[in-house]
Amino acid sequence: MANTKSAKKRAEKSAAERAKNRTVRSKMRTAVKKFRAAVAAGDNQAKALLAGTIKIVDSTAQKGVIHRNTAARTKSRLTAALRSAEESRS
Repeated sequence: MANTKSAKKRAEKSAAERAKNRTVRSKMRTAVKKFRAAVAAGDNQAKALLAGTIKIVDSTAQKGVIHRNTAARTKSRLTAALRSAEESRS
């Protein structure tokens, strides 16, 4: 446990920030999972889901929850998954 007033404040702020980051990261992961499930099922809504998912990934990176390169890699893989699924259907 923190001993000084400033250390206690820091611990409280860290806990609050950790909770906020966890929420944002969870929202992103859920969006990615929904998109991947739609692609696997061959859903026609996958293209629309991609735009929303990319927006969420960008937002997560902007907030500093994930690194910008991680966001870029994730978006690239999602786009590649959609293209691959579209090619296999054609």
